[in-house]
Amino acid sequence: MKKRRKDTKPITDAQILRVLSSARRPVGIDELEAVFGPGKPGRRDIMRLLRSLIAKGRVTQLKNKRFGLTREMDLISGTLWFTRSGNAFVIPDSEGEKDVFVSSRNLGHAVHGDRVTVRLDHYRGKPEGKVIRIIERKSHIIIGFTKITDNKVYVIPEDYRYQTEYLAPLPRREVHEGELVVARVTAFPGEKIEPECAITRVLGDLSTVAAIGRFIEYKHSLSRRFPRHVEDEARSAVGALTQRGRADQRDLGFVTIDGKNARDFDDAVAIERGAAGFTLHVAIADVSHYVKPGSLLDQEAARRGMSVYFPDRVLPMLPKTLSNGICSLNPLEDRYTVTATIEFDRNGRVLGASFHPSLIRSAMRLTYEAVEKAVVENDRRMRRRLGPCLPALTDMAELAGLITCTREQRGSIDFDLPEPEVILDIKGGVRQIVRSRRLYSHRIIEEFMIAANEAVARYLEAKNIPALFRVHEPPERDKLRDFERLLQGLGIGHGKTGTPRALQDVLSNVRGTNYEFIVNRVLLRSMKQARYSAANRGHYGLASDSYLHFTSPIRRYPDLVCHRILKGALAGKPPVYNEEELAATASHLSERERLVMEAERELEDRIRILYMKDRVGEVFEGVISHVTSFGFFVELSEVFVEGLVLISSLGDDYYRFEEERFRIMGRRTRKSYRVGDAVTVRVVMADVGSNRLHFEVAAGGSA
Repeated sequence: MKKRRKDTKPITDAQILRVLSSARRPVGIDELEAVFGPGKPGRRDIMRLLRSLIAKGRVTQLKNKRFGLTREMDLISGTLWFTRSGNAFVIPDSEGEKDVFVSSRNLGHAVHGDRVTVRLDHYRGKPEGKVIRIIERKSHIIIGFTKITDNKVYVIPEDYRYQTEYLAPLPRREVHEGELVVARVTAFPGEKIEPECAITRVLGDLSTVAAIGRFIEYKHSLSRRFPRHVEDEARSAVGALTQRGRADQRDLGFVTIDGKNARDFDDAVAIERGAAGFTLHVAIADVSHYVKPGSLLDQEAARRGMSVYFPDRVLPMLPKTLSNGICSLNPLEDRYTVTATIEFDRNGRVLGASFHPSLIRSAMRLTYEAVEKAVVENDRRMRRRLGPCLPALTDMAELAGLITCTREQRGSIDFDLPEPEVILDIKGGVRQIVRSRRLYSHRIIEEFMIAANEAVARYLEAKNIPALFRVHEPPERDKLRDFERLLQGLGIGHGKTGTPRALQDVLSNVRGTNYEFIVNRVLLRSMKQARYSAANRGHYGLASDSYLHFTSPIRRYPDLVCHRILKGALAGKPPVYNEEELAATASHLSERERLVMEAERELEDRIRILYMKDRVGEVFEGVISHVTSFGFFVELSEVFVEGLVLISSLGDDYYRFEEERFRIMGRRTRKSYRVGDAVTVRVVMADVGSNRLHFEVAAGGSA
């Protein structure tokens, strides 16, 4: 390597990567110092950049203290996710790479959620990874149950994926067997003979929704409060509004349409009808005006990634000064927005789009229920109440229907899966869990938001401006084959399911039948999870060639990023982010989204179990929703709850699992339980702490 002329310019990570690439072998710090100049300041800069590149998974440090490019050494860096079997998978940091299987014998001292580097190898002809380095521990906090053995206190993580017991020497307070506690890890596996932790909080039992919420916050490291300096910065960002540099759209008749409990209003819509078709205005809160890149407020929002929604509260991405205040499009108040104006012909096809920083005033705060009553159900009282807005709402309903038809023609998949709605009593307990209704008014806003997101994505792509796309890749062929076998087993006719259009045809065919819920659910499970990406790979589910998130910057950080990019493009400024920055942001936000989804799903599961605690012994009707080697899951009809029937509880025969037929079959009786079968079950266990809800087949309740 040639020695470079020493200058005063700071060293960049791109320069480090170029040197490592040109060396074509791992190099030591002395060699890098010889290139960039000797001396302590240079060495410190080099080590700082190397640590950053190691954290990003781009560079790996070897045992001989040499550094090399991860991709050049058959190494992959990513996040480790354990399975119930004790094996794990690494979800790579780099886009487009497949997950790497890691056997339990090759995990070393890594635990679930750690960022690791694995070396690719083959075992019995199959690719397999071996953990060679732990880049970063997921968390120093664990939640678990106490176990007392020989006067020693251990904490057993309640999450089965953390397959390690932690010794808790000298707890601060007396603890009892089986208590649920929060603990801080003081020695990870491999650092001492026994991993150790310090108990910091005793949670007790999970007997209320609030207690379950606190538990989820601790377990998933979700932040309830904002640091004081972030709150201060949010307050200082609020100032007087002016029209300068913005299109004045206060007279367009914007309205917001949201859920009845919503407090932060990201979007407002307005419509104009003309001879050629419709002009739709989608105004989105201009959060980027208040949250500047690199600010303390921005750093906290990026760390959180998105708001988290609990039945009794919200953990917002932004302080309420912004999220419920100056950024929220509250009625009859001036607000800064970015408006996407989209022209449609009379058949709902897009003719063109334009974008403007804007100033709007929402004329009215509407709810989905109110719009549904007025526009769909023709409720006279509600129509009188919404009188001034009614013509526009009628036009919106018509345009949404046209857009839906256009999307369906191109093959967009429209899942119809009801969400659980938890109804709390006055004391915060669970009064009821019901299936939420999907209203046509929901579809109106969904269609308008999809249209705006697509319009922004296509605008940026046409100008070749780097952006943060929302991508959804096609499902794996094996998953589709399994889905086809399920359809065949249920007697549902189908053709090839390789295209979104074909899958949408299947969903249309089962609409209104007994199999609608099951088919929708199994197909959704067959799909890959959508994610964020710096490279546009299209959105399979929407059958869209270009898509991103733009319409919810109050509650999603990716939308805030896209606002900055769009506003920069409109102002003719250089790109706000380069592709490397966007790739790193995409990886972080996709991982953050997975964590938030997991937290919200677990919260729902435990609340359902809490609701069923007082119903142990009761009998319910249900449908088999999933079959595994250890039993089958049943979705109850009366209550929106799913529980497990263990195969060991079926005492009338020996049963075997037939995976390809989605059923378990009795060897002697030939009695079967398969996906989609109706079944009568009795609740036998509802344990919130262990997150287990078990049923058994009631007498005479076979499928």
